[in-house]
Amino acid sequence: RTLALREISTYKKTFLRLGSANKCDEVRKVFQLRQIGPSHLLPSNPRPGSDLQVCVSKNSTCCTKKMEERYQVAARRDIQNLLQTSSSSLKFLIARNVAAFQESFEALLWQAENYTITLFQDLYHSMADQAAGPVQELFTDISLFLLGSEFSVDELVQRFFDALFPLVYDHLISPSLGGVSLGHAECVRSLSRSVRPFGGVPGDLADQIARSGVSGKLLLQALHLGIEVINTTDHLQLSRECRRALLKMHYCPHCQGLTQSKPCMGYCINVMRGCLASMAEIDIHWREFVRSLEGLSARMHGPQDLEQVLLGIHRLVRDAVRHAQENGPRLSAQVYKLCGPPSRKPAQSVSIQHSSRESIPLKASVRAPGGSLANRRKDFLSSLRLYLTYYGGLADQLCASDLASNDAMSCWNGTEIVKSYTLRVVGNGIKAQIANPEVKVKGADPVINQIIDKLKHINQLLQGKSIPKLGSLDQIETGSGDAEGRYSGDCDDEDGCAGSGAGEVKRKVSRVSKCKSLPSHKKKKRKKSVTHGVESKTPLQLVGVKKGHW
Repeated sequence: RTLALREISTYKKTFLRLGSANKCDEVRKVFQLRQIGPSHLLPSNPRPGSDLQVCVSKNSTCCTKKMEERYQVAARRDIQNLLQTSSSSLKFLIARNVAAFQESFEALLWQAENYTITLFQDLYHSMADQAAGPVQELFTDISLFLLGSEFSVDELVQRFFDALFPLVYDHLISPSLGGVSLGHAECVRSLSRSVRPFGGVPGDLADQIARSGVSGKLLLQALHLGIEVINTTDHLQLSRECRRALLKMHYCPHCQGLTQSKPCMGYCINVMRGCLASMAEIDIHWREFVRSLEGLSARMHGPQDLEQVLLGIHRLVRDAVRHAQENGPRLSAQVYKLCGPPSRKPAQSVSIQHSSRESIPLKASVRAPGGSLANRRKDFLSSLRLYLTYYGGLADQLCASDLASNDAMSCWNGTEIVKSYTLRVVGNGIKAQIANPEVKVKGADPVINQIIDKLKHINQLLQGKSIPKLGSLDQIETGSGDAEGRYSGDCDDEDGCAGSGAGEVKRKVSRVSKCKSLPSHKKKKRKKSVTHGVESKTPLQLVGVKKGHW
């Protein structure tokens, strides 16, 4: 009998040893399949885990300290990938519409320019050739203004009418067979602002462009910031406590051979709410951001409807020219008094004018793609509204869709396989983490605080509370400046940072970029490119959206 008991004991030990070896074989397979590290880091047989810092167990383990470091790097990488995957559709929605709005602005500008050139060809063909230059310069300036340059709208509009007055005077008010000399034309130009030949039209046009333009610029600026917010949260720097909790949740079961286990739902939510506590603080400001965009869109009608204003410029130009014609006698008297009688060019120097309709080629007639700007904004905001609670529900969404176990019978609770998680599940945000049993949260991420400051500022602008002057936008600044900030969790040995060559990671949140004002002598004409057979200008590079990052 004693011999039989010894044989059974020996058999059990052999069986357990083989079973443990099989467990480590499975761990080795997953370790290599997920490219966590080289296979030589794994022990051939289970061993005591006295050197482990996080995946501590009373039983023998298939893990070593080097494996634990690699697992921690893998856990952090997995979460970063999940964050980027979860935000990809939101980022693409915003980036696609930034490009679409810019393309629509450009298409509308070309169409408005065509309308204005056609006006001169049809009604004032004798001066159409000479008016083409000022018209093109006007729309180039408007384009630069809409795409970010801080131009004075009053000045760019007045500059156009200054150039137009000598033409109107020479061809419509005091016409003759020979054109006036350059000296007399320059004198007439210099009187444009004092004699006000076009009445109140220049002021009305400048006011309309400024009102509608500032709304269009603000829409683009807000969407650029939306992309910056997503890029910042996609690359959230995880604290040391969070990294340890992710390791414990994701890969510590592997050390016990439980490579197929998943964390309990409540356990996962506690870990993710702790890791994303700072990100959850964005929620209230993101909700306000979406609602503020809706408010801005609702106000973009009438004088603030960019499409209506741009496509109506030619009518205001026509009204301005008619006003000058109606006041021809008064203008002639003032010009004669201040500039003297017109000095004409020699008759032989005047060439025979051809029809302006033939000499000035019109650009291809285009229409903003996808319907009106109002409809495009409506469709975009309808889609964006689906992401209203994105930041508030992100931790729960990740657990429900990717991380946690859906099996009510068994799950990992951080220590062993159980039927259910029994500890308290905490709420979202920094304050709620005081009671978190899985992750200690020391404070808010300074980089997240900076992005929240920017959201607060853009929300003020979108609501019309902080626009300093008509037609101008302040650069978005943060209350805490642009100081570099690191999260409280320093990179240590257990992170595997030294092995991966990552080193210290510092981040800086850049300001929302915009075009700088260009001196008048350095302004460049719009670049043209052919897109789907339609001539369009090159859109601005999307802030924060780089090739391969969508």
